[in-house]
Amino acid sequence: MQSRKIIVVGGGAAGFFAAITCAEAMPDAEVTVLEQADHFLGKVRISGGGRCNVTHACFDAREFAAHYPRGEQELIGPLERFGARDTVAWFKKRGVTLNTLCDGCIFPLSDTSQTIIDCFLNAAQAAGVTLRTNCSVERIEDRFKLTLSTGETLSCDRLLLATGGCRTAAAGQLAVSLGHTLEPPVPSLFTFQLDTPWLRELAGIVVESVEASAQGLRERGTLLVTHEGLSGPVILRLSAWGARTLHDCDYKFPLVINWLPHLPVEEVATELQWRRSQQPGRLVVNTPIAPLPARLWEQLVLAAGIGRDTRWAVLPRAAMHRLTQQLIHTELSVTGKSVNKEEFVTCGGVRLREVNFRTMESRIRPGLYFAGELLDIDGLTGGFNFQAAWTTGWIAGQAMGRLR
Repeated sequence: MQSRKIIVVGGGAAGFFAAITCAEAMPDAEVTVLEQADHFLGKVRISGGGRCNVTHACFDAREFAAHYPRGEQELIGPLERFGARDTVAWFKKRGVTLNTLCDGCIFPLSDTSQTIIDCFLNAAQAAGVTLRTNCSVERIEDRFKLTLSTGETLSCDRLLLATGGCRTAAAGQLAVSLGHTLEPPVPSLFTFQLDTPWLRELAGIVVESVEASAQGLRERGTLLVTHEGLSGPVILRLSAWGARTLHDCDYKFPLVINWLPHLPVEEVATELQWRRSQQPGRLVVNTPIAPLPARLWEQLVLAAGIGRDTRWAVLPRAAMHRLTQQLIHTELSVTGKSVNKEEFVTCGGVRLREVNFRTMESRIRPGLYFAGELLDIDGLTGGFNFQAAWTTGWIAGQAMGRLR
């Protein structure tokens, strides 16, 4: 009996996971990975600042799936079959020890992404997977004949497309050429640029809990002030859930920050009144409300129109009101976006209803499979995007490795 030929287009996280899974499930198969770049696993190498946030310590499928602005419902079933616990076990079986941090993020104990890259390369070699770089696929004809940029042609029985996020329309054209539809690609997980001088002077300040709202979206979490504007988990979550909305307004919109979300407005006003009665001789700029950093409090006081030499005893009622509003409703103008570190996450990709998530096989073209960021799936920071790659890659690899 002739061995089955399986080709994986894309030498990233999802492609490698699928190829290894398939080759291990069907040792007689000829499994080949084609990567258009001159090296494999480029995104794994730079992810997490070069440390690779492998997954997240969340072991309930529904709870885990809730971290995906796009793909939540579709991923519940797949995550029940191969979730974070399975990922940890998969790497442990292959000699990689993982370390769970206090925030739930899971990294290799070595603290370097090279450990993950070496694991994949060794596992692929052990499973007999053929790895080819500098192989760009120009076109794919029915069932399945691939023409490479070199002019070489390859044929296979089953084909997996795992070409990564569709940051440009051209990135998903192989899927389109085979009858699939792409949801328009737009950035997700980005930081906000602002031109507010007093805020940018606070670069480096971290506020552990704020509430940020924009365009009908609202998130709570840690905020980081940068030289360009604002970042941190609360901003990244806002950008992820609002990826399309914020794209539609060209990343120019009003952003409202509540610096004290744990306090109702009445309590904020009461807190200020207490300072006025109990600390009348102290300067307003020198008496921050916890847990606000002193430098941030000073700038908020000044932004409320209160002078540096103003003491609580002489603070007018109108100024008290302005300061209260500044603390719970600072309105800032976002002027653009920036990439989150070196990571690129894009929403958009192959329309999810065109894929069977029990097998990751195309509902349009039998024998065609998908995995990873080529799908219209994207998650929050913290290992969720990699877990989607492992999960969809594993399911596709298992399905391709089964005889019909």
